[in-house]
Amino acid sequence: MMAAQFNLDLAGQLQEILPRHQYTVPSFIIEELRKIKDRSNGRNKVAASFALKIASNKPLKIKNISLKEDEQVDDALIRISTVLCTNDRDLRIKARKTGITVIYLRQRKYLAVDGYIP
Repeated sequence: MMAAQFNLDLAGQLQEILPRHQYTVPSFIIEELRKIKDRSNGRNKVAASFALKIASNKPLKIKNISLKEDEQVDDALIRISTVLCTNDRDLRIKARKTGITVIYLRQRKYLAVDGYIP
């Protein structure tokens, strides 16, 4: 949702940082964005709608991944990721502690990398 909030070319910047990687969006994230869109109004609804549009366009691909029983979204992202793009501070800290490279928004303008890019 940060791409909509800060007028950011997320896909373009990801391709500059990780030119040879595949960019996937887990299906459970798509479900979460749809819930936010349905339950919200105003900025959050617009941001969730924009995020859904971005997720369905190239170079991003939606991958059918399910949550395990009683698994939280953040825990699933940690389980499946080698590189994670998020602005959620708690998730960033948790990912770095487990050795996952984190890409996050810096100064509302560009993406920064925390960790080693494989």
